[in-house]
Amino acid sequence: MADATSDYKLERQQEMNVIAHGVDFVETRRIGELIDRHGQRFLDRVFTPAEQGYCNAHLHRLERLAGRFAAKEAVLKALGTGWRGGIAWTDVEVTNIASGEPIVALSGQCAAVADLRGIAKVLVSISHIDSHAMASAIALGR
Repeated sequence: MADATSDYKLERQQEMNVIAHGVDFVETRRIGELIDRHGQRFLDRVFTPAEQGYCNAHLHRLERLAGRFAAKEAVLKALGTGWRGGIAWTDVEVTNIASGEPIVALSGQCAAVADLRGIAKVLVSISHIDSHAMASAIALGR
């Protein structure tokens, strides 16, 4: 029988401490309404080009956009900031690695806050169905 790690290239994780946790839940319909009302302006304000490209390449685009929206909210809850202090929606980028695992990249004010709080990495998990999306973010520090 093959080793469980043989199908994936897994890297050894350094031991890290949980600093905070954030969760968010969003109605997919709400994201659709925002797109209908504000169009590309909304998409560009909230999602990076990489996030838009990923979501546009999938059949269930709206569910994936809602999932990323929820992930961004969950990350900000884990950072303890909310949308204030010069934070932009695109300061949190959620992309996927080859295995499909979502990963978070912080920039701008979010990166500065993470640094001040000793956050080295943010793990995120996203789930969605046609009507709702949810995400959980765990902020890790060394």
